[in-house]
Amino acid sequence: MVSPKAALIAGASGLVGSHCLQLLLHSPRYSKVIAVGRKKLDISHPKLQQIIVDFDDLGKHRHSLIADDVYCCLGTTIKQAGSKENFRKVDYTYVVNLAKITAAHFAAQFLVVSALGADADSRIFYNQVKGEMEEAVKKLPFTAVHIFQPSLLLGERQEVRFGEKAAEVFMKGAGFLFNGPLRKYKGIPAKSVAKAMLEAAKQDGGGVLVHPNEQMQQFA
Repeated sequence: MVSPKAALIAGASGLVGSHCLQLLLHSPRYSKVIAVGRKKLDISHPKLQQIIVDFDDLGKHRHSLIADDVYCCLGTTIKQAGSKENFRKVDYTYVVNLAKITAAHFAAQFLVVSALGADADSRIFYNQVKGEMEEAVKKLPFTAVHIFQPSLLLGERQEVRFGEKAAEVFMKGAGFLFNGPLRKYKGIPAKSVAKAMLEAAKQDGGGVLVHPNEQMQQFA
């Protein structure tokens, strides 16, 4: 029998992260779940250990960031971040620093939420940063790196993003249009992404695996 493992999650207060946290806490795979964030979560559970960090000085907490599987759900928007520089700091620097620290402590798997269209050579800044992040984490010595590339995430956010909310309403009303070749662009429930992450981890495979939007739709 395989001994229960430890999971670490960053971004557990976000749309995908909040669903992912619940799945981890209820999964028999894990005996401990470490949630890393800037603020304490309004949740308690026998498995849950919360670590409050300053992501600008994450190295200070390196000796507490030890787990078998690392779930990275960090992410923002340029509007929310306030500038391109701040966006890059969250979606690239924070993610890659977490990956480097946990890889140094021999984490086996790194599972990260990226985005449809991520490409380090893209002329679109958002896609470029996501692509650069992917390329950086691929090089780290994990047994497995899982990259999840969702389209528009559907679900209730703590903060209101009006542009995304309008797009979500359109997606729900015109979902029938996103079939065939357009299926990869179809909006996806955040919970489906979280389910895909846990299912991928449970395979205990190796190498770099990219999980496209249409593949994750099966968990809807």
